Amino acid sequence: MRVSGSDLRLLQVFDAVVRNGGFAAAEPELNVGSSTISNHMAALEQRLGFTLCHRGRGGFRLTERGQAVWDASRQLDKALQDFTADVAAVRGELRGELRIGVLDAIWTDPANRLADVIAEFGRVAPQVRLVLGQERPQDMQQKVADGLYHCAIGSHRDRVEGIEYDALYEERHSLYCGRMHPDFDTPDDALTDARLAALPFVHRGYWREEDSLRSVDWRIEATVYQIEPQMILIRSGRFIGLLPDHYARAAVAAGELRAIRPDEIGYVCTFELFSPSGRRTSDITAAFVETVRRVWREETVAVAA
Repeated sequence: MRVSGSDLRLLQVFDAVVRNGGFAAAEPELNVGSSTISNHMAALEQRLGFTLCHRGRGGFRLTERGQAVWDASRQLDKALQDFTADVAAVRGELRGELRIGVLDAIWTDPANRLADVIAEFGRVAPQVRLVLGQERPQDMQQKVADGLYHCAIGSHRDRVEGIEYDALYEERHSLYCGRMHPDFDTPDDALTDARLAALPFVHRGYWREEDSLRSVDWRIEATVYQIEPQMILIRSGRFIGLLPDHYARAAVAAGELRAIRPDEIGYVCTFELFSPSGRRTSDITAAFVETVRRVWREETVAVAA
């Protein structure tokens, strides 16, 4: 199938339908009615030769082939965005799209300078459109290596081939319980490893750093994949769990959380800038990476002074 201009329009309609979860839900974004969207989808399916989705009383659902086409169409859209940026660079302009991956629950960390970087980059490249996507740590590096993100800022356990790493700052995690927890007022010296091992623990499913705390055999009774739902479970009083200290600070000050044996239990994550290595990057990506390095370097110099 050789992709034409009309095919790109059909794929744009298909993408909007998938992201919004149905024909009717995609109407506001596409600014057309359901019947027109249906005609576009039928034309795309006829062009491809197979069914992309099921729609009816059971709701909207992609077929296996539909999922594969949607994944491919997203890759195509990103390639077109990168082409636009490359052509602009030939003209000596920084214009196009920059896709950045980030982790959740980072804005409360004073050591995270991403907002300062974005402000500075806006002065360097005001015509670049930014796309920030929240990702899990184990997915972020591979998506940079695959080109889904131009770069990312996060932490990791294992390095991935094709990624260049720049260490930026450290984030400490400690063990917390909520005000309604039975041991909220229990002194630290009474919260022995054996006692902690008997308490329900909420585990972050993508992160295994708590496994390094071998003195405690955690009783995992809840699993989350973002920090905010973990905070909710801990504040409920049913669970203990590890949280970033900066994220918990306000709740601690308000008397809603307490740290448990903070001098003994916890770990430190190193946050790094992930950018592609071994292949050419766009001028936009190079400018952003340089901005990150410059802003963090200036902060390091200021702290040292």
